[in-house]
Amino acid sequence: MARTKTTSKLLAAEAVSGAKKAPAKPAAARRRTRAPKYTRDEITAIFERFREREPEPKGELEYVNPYTLLVAVVLSAQATDAGVNKATRGLFAMADTPEKMVALGEDKVREAIKTIGLFRNKAKNVVALSEMLISEYGSEVPRSREALERLPGVGRKTANVVLNIAFGEPTIAVDTHLLRIGNRLGIAPGKTPLEVELALEKIIPDAYRLHAHHWLILHGRYVCKARTPDCGRCIIADLCKSPDKRV
Repeated sequence: MARTKTTSKLLAAEAVSGAKKAPAKPAAARRRTRAPKYTRDEITAIFERFREREPEPKGELEYVNPYTLLVAVVLSAQATDAGVNKATRGLFAMADTPEKMVALGEDKVREAIKTIGLFRNKAKNVVALSEMLISEYGSEVPRSREALERLPGVGRKTANVVLNIAFGEPTIAVDTHLLRIGNRLGIAPGKTPLEVELALEKIIPDAYRLHAHHWLILHGRYVCKARTPDCGRCIIADLCKSPDKRV
């Protein structure tokens, strides 16, 4: 009798457990949640419109040479370009070379950039990278990503910005705007900046590669904004396949 009750309980438990398991979704249903696909002609049309609107886009950070560009980009992490420019005008008037920055010293650098987030750690990195440029690179900003990423405070995004703006390399620097745009539009979906960067490299035609990240940054900053995309002002609205599109 006890064995029968135990068996019944086990069968009942298995039935409940089985009832809770949802059947696996067919492949077709899973595919429907993926990012929209664009043809090569559609991608070309998107970047051609960006080029027609602004043939020579420029970054918004202020600098006077490759070194000050490098410093400005390092300082721009988790800060606005406008905030960085406000701080670096005074800083670069005092120090626009690695030697001058080292001579200025960490305390004065910190005082000059104290309006920027994480200014203490950034001041330390600016002086340290300046020392490294002097000791290992003849006070010159290196022209390779690997060498740039060895510098204190420099990651892949910063290296890509410097290579693109200072040296004309067709690199793609993925910031928060590009990460959002790549996923929202579906042109380069990815969970990380590197995934989005590599996806963009695959789809952007060579003719548009040099300025691509500038166009996308400006588009994300001023039109396809994080909270409320301004689709009424969007020059690619008819090509956009984003589920967030409002026109």
